Amino acid sequence: MGPHTRLGRHEGLATAGQLTDGGYMRLSCGVDLVEIDRVAAVIGRWGDRFLTRVFTDVERAYCRGRVPELAVRFAAKEAVSKALGTGIVGMVWRDIEVVPDPRGKPLVVLHNGAKARATELRLTAFEISLSHSRDMAIAMVVAQGADRAES
Repeated sequence: MGPHTRLGRHEGLATAGQLTDGGYMRLSCGVDLVEIDRVAAVIGRWGDRFLTRVFTDVERAYCRGRVPELAVRFAAKEAVSKALGTGIVGMVWRDIEVVPDPRGKPLVVLHNGAKARATELRLTAFEISLSHSRDMAIAMVVAQGADRAES
């Protein structure tokens, strides 16, 4: 392979974003970091009003009031909104839901405005990673979908 050979031209290889079938993959990512104490302070001030505005029934039941779990889900909602390229414009917090699969792996479920925005962007799959320490909670999301093949 010479120095001017493009990887996308070799059989079975694709350049970044290019699928081996010639189509192109759309990728979008988002990340957010929150201070757990700040989320605790908001919960302390607004209580159920905040919790029911931001979290779905399933999320609240799963977290059982554990502030680090709630904080990391808040970060997740922000990260997903960044991957959707909008922030929370055109949707409400509960349109982005982070729930565990049967083994505890977090899954992103979109509803209403968030689902419409993902459809508009042709984003069909979301992978998310959540982590927290004693002080901070972080979420990273990568969304993917297929673009039309370039001509």
